[in-house]
Amino acid sequence: MRKSTFLTTAILGSILTFSARSQDYPIQPVPFTNVKITSAFWQPRIETNRTQTIPFAFQKCEETGRIDNFAIAGKLKKGEFRGQRFDDSDVFKVVEGASYSLASHPDPKLEAYLDTVITKIAAAQEPDGYLYTIRTILGDKIMDRDWRSGYTRFNFLNGSHELYNVGHLYEAAVAHYQATGKKTLLNVATKNADYLLKVFGPEKLIEVPGHEEIELGLVKLYRATKKKEYLDLAKFFIDMRGRKDLRRILIVQQPDGSASHADSLYFQDHIPVTEQTEVVGHSVRAGYLYAGMTDVDAVMGAKTYGKALNKLWHNAVDQRMFLTGGVGANRMNEGFGEDYELPNQEAYAETCASVAQMLWNYRMFLESGDAAYLDVFERIMYNGFLSGVSLDGTHFFYPNPLAADGVTKFNGEATRVEWFATSCCPTNVTRVMPSLPGYVYAVRNNDLYLNLFMAGTANVSLNNQPITVTQETNYPWNGFQKLTLIPEKATDFTVRIRIPGWAQGKPMPGDLYRYQNAGAQPITIKINGKKATYQLEKGFAVLQRTWKKGDVVEMELPMPIRKVLAHEKVKADQGRVALERGPIVYCVEGVDNGGEVEQISVNEQTKLKAVNAPDFITTSVLIKGENPGGTKFTAIPYHLWSHRGVGKMAVWVHNR
Repeated sequence: MRKSTFLTTAILGSILTFSARSQDYPIQPVPFTNVKITSAFWQPRIETNRTQTIPFAFQKCEETGRIDNFAIAGKLKKGEFRGQRFDDSDVFKVVEGASYSLASHPDPKLEAYLDTVITKIAAAQEPDGYLYTIRTILGDKIMDRDWRSGYTRFNFLNGSHELYNVGHLYEAAVAHYQATGKKTLLNVATKNADYLLKVFGPEKLIEVPGHEEIELGLVKLYRATKKKEYLDLAKFFIDMRGRKDLRRILIVQQPDGSASHADSLYFQDHIPVTEQTEVVGHSVRAGYLYAGMTDVDAVMGAKTYGKALNKLWHNAVDQRMFLTGGVGANRMNEGFGEDYELPNQEAYAETCASVAQMLWNYRMFLESGDAAYLDVFERIMYNGFLSGVSLDGTHFFYPNPLAADGVTKFNGEATRVEWFATSCCPTNVTRVMPSLPGYVYAVRNNDLYLNLFMAGTANVSLNNQPITVTQETNYPWNGFQKLTLIPEKATDFTVRIRIPGWAQGKPMPGDLYRYQNAGAQPITIKINGKKATYQLEKGFAVLQRTWKKGDVVEMELPMPIRKVLAHEKVKADQGRVALERGPIVYCVEGVDNGGEVEQISVNEQTKLKAVNAPDFITTSVLIKGENPGGTKFTAIPYHLWSHRGVGKMAVWVHNR
């Protein structure tokens, strides 16, 4: 039986898990199980993920053989391997998402289904702990089926995804254990990790995963089990990247045997991580690596990677990030381009890369307390991530371009589709969506951080003092926030409320983007109806006082329509302008504008008006524009584009 006391101990919606230890992030999130979201914007999305996306993803994993592969490998049924070498990871990610959903919304039917899936996963594990269904099923025939998987275990980590897959297993296992109290999947995970400890390490096999992710999983497994060797292995994998003096670096080898050592950039394996200053290569791999580096530094209480992470973050945000928060300019390698290489229609901006950037930026906040990382997180969440899934929860984008001609297929189609042969993005959505409440609040000693604006109620503890926090807001459509604090007794503590960069006249940290109309109105905060004096520290308004039951904090963030200009070195956006309001990036879509978007322009004379549209695709605020001469246009939130059929779209329009 699940026990409520167990559920509230350590589950964390930001896909992190904490327990009482001497070392970890100085700031710790309030677990998502302690936060109930009632937001008119987010609650329907989270509920759709629970009732539609998770069941749909499991259905697809059944239909495509992903789950059967475990049963076949475990000799529970006969059959052939179906799919691709990394398909195990999709099952693990949906199990993780389903576990988060169970933690906040008990569902005996779903829990029983997970038991059957876990039985198959456990059966597929080989006696020594190794788990990789394609090799277990195909054996020596694996090279005939998939040359990138190699003949023997771990001999082609460039492309095998052996370690990537089990990284997601570890994350799913911890989530399932904390949601249910059952160790069925956790035992599979620890058995596999214990096997890896025998294989990898100094004076053992010195190699690194071709696709980073296991580093994050090992840290979670360490947090759940307190077995330090898991943490050490995560650090080992990170520290061995780029170590040409100790191992052969990873290269992209073609079927004909050709390769270039320059391809090591694709794997972030060109130089040691402490020397890396530019975000390079495959953007999902990179984001997971940087998040793992941040984790290991925090949990080990070290600053080994701090300087490198700071430089990498500035390169990503200052030169290589799309306005939507997406990353990855190059479709050929799903990776970063050069500085300021940010094409629109050709943009890759993979949904998984947005997830990886969210994970990294949130960890950087937990380490530093700087709201700049949350500004980037929020931009991604509302734009680059949210565009990746439809309102019905069963159609997905893999790339998220900033322009479309209505003809070019970038998804297999020119719109969202139900599934992909490589379905990492849909399964990533299943695990991120139910975890979002865990990003809203965080604590440090006697400080309560309000990171994100989502209506709902949270149960928080500061210095063992229980506090109920109620947030009322219609964000992101309206900037008004009302926070009601109910401490068990009158208590001294500090409330830190994030003042978003966009509300201060700056779309993002750095100078990659700027507002043409950059003026910012003063932001007034009231406590119990009286204007409060506050200091701004690292992007947070600091309110320190003795708080009593029923104290109310009110804040109004003005939401003018902003005209955004890109750095002059971004060739794709020269002579163009984009529109924002609050955290929302807007786009123009052909369906609203006579089928075309290229003729739309915005200049100083353009009249722009925000219009409430409760009967649009979903409740929204649209932007109506009118130019001299009476030419009119409509702009919609970027995350809602392509819900009304295939057509043209543009985020950046002519500035003339």
